[in-house]
Amino acid sequence: MEKQLIEQRIFHLAHCRGIGPISQVRMVAALVDNYKLTVYQLAQLANLPSKNKEAFLKSYALIELESLKKKYASQDIQWITILDNYYPEYLKQIYNPPALLFYRGNVRLLRDNSLAIVGSRKNTPYGSMVLDRLLPELIKKELVTVSGLAKGIDCAVHEKTILLGGKTIAVIGTGLDYSYPYEHKKLQKEIGDHHLVISEYPIGIKPLPYHFPMRNRIIAGVSLGTLVVEAQSQSGSLITANFALQEGREVFAVPGPITSLYSEGTNQLITQGAKCVLAASHILEEFIFDTE
Repeated sequence: MEKQLIEQRIFHLAHCRGIGPISQVRMVAALVDNYKLTVYQLAQLANLPSKNKEAFLKSYALIELESLKKKYASQDIQWITILDNYYPEYLKQIYNPPALLFYRGNVRLLRDNSLAIVGSRKNTPYGSMVLDRLLPELIKKELVTVSGLAKGIDCAVHEKTILLGGKTIAVIGTGLDYSYPYEHKKLQKEIGDHHLVISEYPIGIKPLPYHFPMRNRIIAGVSLGTLVVEAQSQSGSLITANFALQEGREVFAVPGPITSLYSEGTNQLITQGAKCVLAASHILEEFIFDTE
């Protein structure tokens, strides 16, 4: 009963203004110690600045939980908290884990071995050929692919995984009632129906630029390692790789022509110590798989 009450409070907090992931986790830790803490006490314990505190308290009071839960149920959206058994253990270990994840699909996939695969939004035919070469063996070893449902490599990872009969997880930077980009709406629905779509953002939250670096920490956080297929020298894919490095996860990169703009980032990662990937076995051997 106590755990259920805490999880309901976490759901409530996820819809409040004025607090981010770090403040939410601080509040969750306080609730675990004393689930009867008032909202005012939580604001104090999280050390919220006065402006944030005011926004937090006001929004908390306005939320109608039962009405909100019905909205999620009508859209077949569920959630797990950081206290739930299905919450990924690897994600708990990152610096600022989300206190709650909203999802559509098979949440059990979060307990399987997974590999983040990311790349340029404007990928080349080379990037597509790389995926065609690597994915069959990775999926044969039952690795779940994780990506961000963005244009380019991300979308190709999800589509090719599905075609090969594998399982995939899409991590998005909006509420689950949004599709961004819009042209991926059908793919997002398919992943939610047969695989898994997750987000830390409540319904109604639109795509904002800062959401996507935050999303990238979840892509890296739920995965054993991160593979960068193609990337420019400054790109979101490198942000994901850096998150993986910060958390002590494996980082893999596919080399490309030194004349290609879309291989600058991957070649740079390799010179900085990322593992150079020429075959799927170079990834699998890091996870103690039998690659024969």
